[in-house]
Amino acid sequence: MNGAPRTYKVLVIDDSNTIRRSAEIFLKQGGHEVMLADDGFDALSKVNDYHPNLIFCDILMPRLDGYQTCAIIRRNPQFSGVPVVMLSSKDGVFDKARGRMVGAQDYLTKPFTKDQLLQAVQQFGTAIQGE
Repeated sequence: MNGAPRTYKVLVIDDSNTIRRSAEIFLKQGGHEVMLADDGFDALSKVNDYHPNLIFCDILMPRLDGYQTCAIIRRNPQFSGVPVVMLSSKDGVFDKARGRMVGAQDYLTKPFTKDQLLQAVQQFGTAIQGE
């Protein structure tokens, strides 16, 4: 199975329909399965049902922000090992540090490119599988 790109189940959490749709298109073009959630509460039930290999999570969302969502996912032993990549329109040092504090592996600044998104999937996808 070496050499062939693996298919991962990716959950994209963002309150922007535009961001969700572009991420979905990019990820599907990369051969991955995609599940979308429009806020943290929506995401928590989908994480439970869908068991993603990787999560992209927007920081600024209504009701439950990305930091809170990530922290809740991390507290569940079943999902504590799933890599979370934060998405934000700000490229701030504080945001990156706060993301790491709640257990996020990385940080992508919006608008992201197809290459950035797929590179993150490959980077963290292989980490999950322990390859």
